[in-house]
Amino acid sequence: MILTHSVKVRVATRPCDLRKSFDTLSVVVRDELREDPLSRKLFVFFNRSADRVKMLYWDGSGLWILMKRLERGRFCRPRALSEDRPAISLKPEALEMLLSGIDLKDGMQRAWYELPEKP
Repeated sequence: MILTHSVKVRVATRPCDLRKSFDTLSVVVRDELREDPLSRKLFVFFNRSADRVKMLYWDGSGLWILMKRLERGRFCRPRALSEDRPAISLKPEALEMLLSGIDLKDGMQRAWYELPEKP
């Protein structure tokens, strides 16, 4: 996934039921994250087991949903800074690293993400 530096990224710190789609994720953004789902921010949600991620984005003409399911391993889901903050901001570069298997806390690529070398 390619993100420009101008995209604002908001990551939900609580697990989300990823069976939700456009309308119900928009309600989560509005009611739980207290944000506008049409604000042109990229909203990122992880499931409880952190092996799936779903993103919601308004591009000005419609909503996009992008989802990734890991075949093995888990994402290193960012944690809340405090209980009263339902989302945190990430730079697009940090989201790219997180989705690429980099543990943002330790700066190390997780072993499950290592790709086999080509012969």
